[in-house]
Amino acid sequence: MTEYLNIAGNTLAYEVTGQGPLVVLAHGMGDSRHSYRFVAPALAAAGYRVANVDIRGCGDSGLGWDGYSRTDIAGDLVAVVRHLGGPAVIIGQSISGGAATIAAATAPELIAGVIELAPFTRAQSFDLGGLVRVKRFRAGYLQLAQVLVRGSVASWRRYLNLAIPTKPADWHGELARIEAKMSEPGRMKALQSMAKSSPADAGRQLPNVTCPVLVIQGGVDPDWADPRAEGERILADLPRGLGELAVIEGAGHYPHVQTPDDVLALALPFLTRTLTGA
Repeated sequence: MTEYLNIAGNTLAYEVTGQGPLVVLAHGMGDSRHSYRFVAPALAAAGYRVANVDIRGCGDSGLGWDGYSRTDIAGDLVAVVRHLGGPAVIIGQSISGGAATIAAATAPELIAGVIELAPFTRAQSFDLGGLVRVKRFRAGYLQLAQVLVRGSVASWRRYLNLAIPTKPADWHGELARIEAKMSEPGRMKALQSMAKSSPADAGRQLPNVTCPVLVIQGGVDPDWADPRAEGERILADLPRGLGELAVIEGAGHYPHVQTPDDVLALALPFLTRTLTGA
C-alpha cells in the first residue's frame, strides 16, 4: 500500500513491507520504487522492515520541489527514517547513492550503514580518454547528453537499453511503465534537474561518514569507463576501514534489476552486521 509523507508542503510516496530492522530503498533518477521489485520482497522475507521510496519528482511522489540535489534527496530520506523510526540502512542507487552518503554524514544517529549501488558520489571530471577508448561509455554518454539537452524519452529508453545489458523477464512491461511515467508533465524536467546537479555535495561529505559503507558497481556500467576505479575512489575518500567495494561482472548501472541475486548475496551479510550486530 502506498503511503505519503508530507515534506515542506510536498508529498513523498513510499511503501513499507515486512517486520524488523529498517532498510530504506532509494532509486536513481528517472525511475521509481519499482526498480527494487526483485530486491524489496527478498529483504522483507529475510526479516527486515523495508521502506521503498519514490524519491522527489519520481514515481508517485509530487512534483514542484524547490531542488533536486543529492542534499535535497538526503533530507527526504532522513525524514523517512525519522518518521518510521530508525536506525536504518539506506540502499541508494546512482544519484541516491550520493544522497545516502549525505544522510549518513549528517544524521549519524539515524543511519547505521549505507549500501551504494552504482553511485554518483563524487564530482566527475570529463573523461575524454575514456570516451575514446570505451564504446559502452561513449554510447551511454551520448544518450544521456540527449536526455539532458532535449528531454528525449526515446534517448532515455536507449540509455536504459545500454545500462541494463541483460534484461529481466518482465522488461518489456517495465519499460512501458517507465516510458509512460516519464511522459507525464514535469517528470522529465525533474530528471533533467537531477542530471544537472553536481555530486560534489556528496563527495564533500565522504570524510564525515562514520558508519559502514558497501559500494556495489556493475562491471560494464556505461556511466564510467572504469566502474571499479570509480568505486575505489569513493572508498579512498571515506575514513579508513569504513568502506568495502564489490564489482558484479557483467552488470550495468542497475545491478539490483539485472542481477538481484548477486546484490542480495552482498547486501544481506552487510545488513546482518550493521543492523543486528551478528
